[in-house]
Amino acid sequence: MPLNSVAVIGLGLIGGSLLRRAARTGPATGYDADPPTRAAAESAGYRVAGSVAEAIADADLVVVAVPLPAIRGVLGEIRGFGGLVTDVTSVKGPVDALVAECAPGIRWVGGHPMAGREQSGFAAGDASLFDQCAWVLCVPADGDLRDWLGLAALVTSWGARVVPALAAEHDAAAARISHAPHLAAAALAAGAADPLSLALAAGSFRDGTRVAGTRPELTAAMCAGNADTLATELDALIARLTQARGLLGDPAALAEWLRAGHRVRSGWPREAGPSQQLSPSIESLVALGRDGGWIESVGQDGSSVTAVRPVP
Repeated sequence: MPLNSVAVIGLGLIGGSLLRRAARTGPATGYDADPPTRAAAESAGYRVAGSVAEAIADADLVVVAVPLPAIRGVLGEIRGFGGLVTDVTSVKGPVDALVAECAPGIRWVGGHPMAGREQSGFAAGDASLFDQCAWVLCVPADGDLRDWLGLAALVTSWGARVVPALAAEHDAAAARISHAPHLAAAALAAGAADPLSLALAAGSFRDGTRVAGTRPELTAAMCAGNADTLATELDALIARLTQARGLLGDPAALAEWLRAGHRVRSGWPREAGPSQQLSPSIESLVALGRDGGWIESVGQDGSSVTAVRPVP
């Protein structure tokens, strides 16, 4: 079924950006539990509903764009919705579990656009936020790709690159490249609170602590939602730093320790290889994501996708 009409529940940075982007190409309705946020979106010229039920009444797709602690309540309100539902939460396994508990039987594809900034709220939203961003769509375990491909077609039309992944593999990767860096940035920033350090702070401090500017409640909800996986990654990070601490008196050994990170960072972002046509299946999509590849577009009948893998 074509996803012509979109309802966005939650109008913070990501949801507000989605409402702006979706409204460019079709009917889009937003809702937020916060009255001033609804008023701000309506004043900006967007269609805003007064309730979740009103927002989803005529929608083909519902995007749940609320923080993880609020998802249970939203799922309860959309239970029985006949269209497709997705989300933008930065952890996928726990959300899948909530869907199974609170809204069993809904058509569901978990999602996570890797597009954010340290500012939050509707005013920080930007319709171009998703241009060329990696947008994870979790591959369904039941093997039915019709909804997945329909959503992938819409997301690529919004300018994003769709990265297929299994929920558990997404959560492990997100812990490494997002959740742990948020905590590390906060720790670095907290350690530089004295006036002299802040007077000397420049590029390294700015780049290493940027995400510490994220609203603490949002970071806490994100990290707590991925607690077990994140704990494993934090243990590994602490072990690496402990190793570096032991090498501080040996510049040659410390330089060797630094090379692994230098290689990874110098090779990122990876160079894109040529586009190729891919017949979508669970196996081919999971393999594409594991290779660091993505989907640029979906064929009209869904029998093929245009995929890109990075150069080895």
